[in-house]
Amino acid sequence: MKNVKDNPGIFIPPPLFYVIIFLLSFILQGYFTIRSAFFFHSMIASIIGIIIFIAALMIFAVPAVRQFIKSRNTLIPFKPATSLQTNGIYSVSRNPMYTGLLFQYLGLALIFGNWWTLILFPVLIVLVQYLIILPEERYLMRAFGNSYSDYKNKVRRWI
Repeated sequence: MKNVKDNPGIFIPPPLFYVIIFLLSFILQGYFTIRSAFFFHSMIASIIGIIIFIAALMIFAVPAVRQFIKSRNTLIPFKPATSLQTNGIYSVSRNPMYTGLLFQYLGLALIFGNWWTLILFPVLIVLVQYLIILPEERYLMRAFGNSYSDYKNKVRRWI
């Protein structure tokens, strides 16, 4: 029997990491201005950004959240999982919500045209990887054992 009090130990909502880094990029732009190339402030950049943002919602975020709701699992990262998600979008990515948020972040970077948003993108990936995904993976291994190990061997972490 698994420990019902065990959880991933993530007490900051993961989307907040994306928002904080995004806002930090604008603060940095205010103090250390990087002049944007013409592309950033063009209609084509905005259109590409909107397409990326909407595609990320439709391909990753919405299906992932729908899967969690359908399985009656928790979206709150400090609560224990009731089941292991392996179907639907989770058969393509072990972290479709975080992948979707990364693409949404990129879409917003193109829409708002801030070089700092792109410069901080690798920092965001590292933070999500080490502060969210790896603790979640350790928890899922404790909670689901071989089932999670088998799933992890079949499905990539991102895409």
